[in-house]
Amino acid sequence: MPSRTPYVFNIQHFSTHDGPGIRTTIFFKGCPLRCQWCHNPESQLFEPEIMTQNDGKKELVGKQYTIDELMTDVLKDHMIYDQSGGGVTLSGGEVLAMDRDYILELARRLDEQEVSIGIDTCGVAATRTVEQICEYADFFLYDLKFIDDDLHRKYTGGSNHLVLKNLQVLAANNARIFLRLIMLPGINTSTDMIERTMLWLRTNNIPVEQVDILPYHKYGMDKYAKLGRKAIYFEVPEDDEMQRVKSEIEKFYDNVTIGG
Repeated sequence: MPSRTPYVFNIQHFSTHDGPGIRTTIFFKGCPLRCQWCHNPESQLFEPEIMTQNDGKKELVGKQYTIDELMTDVLKDHMIYDQSGGGVTLSGGEVLAMDRDYILELARRLDEQEVSIGIDTCGVAATRTVEQICEYADFFLYDLKFIDDDLHRKYTGGSNHLVLKNLQVLAANNARIFLRLIMLPGINTSTDMIERTMLWLRTNNIPVEQVDILPYHKYGMDKYAKLGRKAIYFEVPEDDEMQRVKSEIEKFYDNVTIGG
């Protein structure tokens, strides 16, 4: 296979949490960020790696697929997409950090088959790629980690400047945006931080169709040990704190969910 072919670490059929309807989500391997709470650490590196299971069995994570192979796989569920209003969501890792030609061709092929396309992104991608994928994408699941750049650098390893710029690019292209906000108690759940985030969105005329607030959880953290890495743990938010955050966001947007 040509070197530009990215690696995939999971293809999840019958997904109901990655956009409208029943979808197939393709998880591409590789991400420019290193979010300390990441529950899919096997998604971070752009190359295959070994994961050692609890029984000692070693598993290779990451497989290359041609576009034809992916199309054959996802089109098996075409009737389900049509009946449920679903489709295919391209996720990661960071899908928009993959080879641009590959991702755009995959999106073009899906669009040609009238399959709804969702893009799950953290926004750390070339702006040209973001602009070009708008031609095919029906919606974006946009993960805005922190409105504060210092916090973004501290907890993800990178700046949020490109994240905010690309969010403005999506707005300028009239994209459907489902905003996703990770909630970390004591870090970004304060009233001040919520208001700063919402005011930035309003000031920059970001047309958010839905806001999904995602409480931090510890699921999947055992994967770090299986990859020979050390996990970092945060406080899990209480239900009443999430309800408070939801109420504060609802002062700005009507369609707010907890958990997506």
